[in-house]
Amino acid sequence: MSGEEEDQFGYLTSSLSIVVFGASGDLAKKKTFPSLLNLYVFGLLPTNIQIWGYARSNITSEELREKILPFLLKLDYAPEVVENFLSLVHYHSGSSYGDYDALAQLMSNVESFESNETESEGKYFNRLFYFAIPPVVFAQTANAIKKTCMQEDEKGWTRLVIEKPFGKDLESFEDLNKDLSSQFTEDHLYRIDHYLGKEMVQNLTVIRFSNMFFERIWNRDNIQMVILTFKEPFGTDGRGGYFDQFGIIRDILQNHLLQVLSLLTCEPPAVAQGPHAGNSIRDAKLHVLNSIPPIELEDCVLGQYEGYADDPSIENKDTQTPTFAVIRLKINNPRWAGVPIILKAGKALNERKAEMRLQLRDAPAAQYLFAGQDCPRNEIVLRLQPDEAIYIKTNVKKPGFKSQPVQTDMALNYDTAFFTKHKQNTGYNPDAYTRLILNVLQGQQGHFVRDDELRRAWQIFTPVLNKIERSKVRPITYPQGSRGPVEADEFIARCGFDYTADPNNDKRHSVLF
Repeated sequence: MSGEEEDQFGYLTSSLSIVVFGASGDLAKKKTFPSLLNLYVFGLLPTNIQIWGYARSNITSEELREKILPFLLKLDYAPEVVENFLSLVHYHSGSSYGDYDALAQLMSNVESFESNETESEGKYFNRLFYFAIPPVVFAQTANAIKKTCMQEDEKGWTRLVIEKPFGKDLESFEDLNKDLSSQFTEDHLYRIDHYLGKEMVQNLTVIRFSNMFFERIWNRDNIQMVILTFKEPFGTDGRGGYFDQFGIIRDILQNHLLQVLSLLTCEPPAVAQGPHAGNSIRDAKLHVLNSIPPIELEDCVLGQYEGYADDPSIENKDTQTPTFAVIRLKINNPRWAGVPIILKAGKALNERKAEMRLQLRDAPAAQYLFAGQDCPRNEIVLRLQPDEAIYIKTNVKKPGFKSQPVQTDMALNYDTAFFTKHKQNTGYNPDAYTRLILNVLQGQQGHFVRDDELRRAWQIFTPVLNKIERSKVRPITYPQGSRGPVEADEFIARCGFDYTADPNNDKRHSVLF
């Protein structure tokens, strides 16, 4: 049974068994189980459900519940609600993630639960497997699931949620993908990138394709530059040993920002909602990714914050791993030809921010119309975090006797527009993992990454990653708490960005991107 053929909420009348691999790890405790609790509270899990944690730790079900309880209590639900949810959670251990005997025993418990459910016409027994485990054990886990845990199609579905990283380069991706695709079809696989679960990203198809005034200007005739930014105010915080294997390009740009970019710049999908939207959206994303040529070394500015190598988990104290990168892309299609596309990401910067910024071209003849006065470029900004917002930088007459154009913001702030306690119709803005797990249950694959998208993403990035590592490019050192290397701002300006879009701030001010 294809996920795209399933009714949106049809799973609610079926039985559901969830197995969380790596149940005692940080990801499961901080994200997976809290997201399942959110769905439970909002009535988005079936009544007939069991949740199993699986790991190598020799602990009991009660000990697992104690481990995840502090993270569930942070959600501020009533203690009895949390306790009711925890009563659904059980634990099973194995010698490895590929332990056939252990998984067979676990499946006997699952099948016993399923057989005790009253079977009625149209009822299915669905199984969801969540991989909160390192990629090195994906293959053995997938193989064990295939051998011992698959549901027969006529009885229900089997779905696997796969966490990134999806390889380290094109070759490692192909190896990982071969291990999974030899066992499962794309209907079974949900490769999760939590940025695709963010409100503003899931909103992109609505913002772009239901508003004529946006879609009419969403092209090279009107847009000067596109910049996607990810900024964190902290460094590796003891996780440098892991980060040093990947660097900021693999960690953020190749997956999160490129996925967001593909939705921001794609052509309209054949359908954006409904049972066939998943492949329609991913086809549109792949089409634009195929228009992006591999990155050249001269299109990169790399940085590393001062003190990065002091992280005790980093063994190589002469490490050249970048913690900051600005990369210019090109999209060689009729909509975007000639428009510089900038991806920017960094750690230990001056603020926490993730946003999409489109700077429009200069207003024609403005210098003549307004007697040579500066007329800043318009910008469309979609802020992903913190505090989702859409704002348009627009020029108006300065109040008073003069007619000088000044720039101001026309803003939609989600917290005040939709989520304030004083509004009658107070909404709920779920976190990305909660949205995405719900999408898995509903069989909606549009917010998950298909194998051909990943292949193309690695084809775009792998050549420059190899050049950086072969040439031993040394990143530019920048102070912690800064905007990153000055050279990055200079590079972006040379690409055509106008830093006077906000005339009240110089180009180094933090309110810019």
